[in-house]
Amino acid sequence: MAYQRRKLTDKQLEKLAKSGKKKFMRYEEGAALYSMGLHSFQELARAAGAVYRIRRIVLVNIERIDEYLENFREEGDE
Repeated sequence: MAYQRRKLTDKQLEKLAKSGKKKFMRYEEGAALYSMGLHSFQELARAAGAVYRIRRIVLVNIERIDEYLENFREEGDE
């Protein structure tokens, strides 16, 4: 019997990512979480060095993406 992945809503993804329970996501999930296009998210993940290829699955380390994005934060915008 095959295991079927269940689809998570954007709110569920955000909740899992913020709580630290979901460290790795697929491209589609990460793009939805960060509200950006798939291609843009793929480029961001590669630039951050957060891409893990396991056989035919590509996973993205969300913690590395967050660290990478913090480098682009502008000072004084608080």
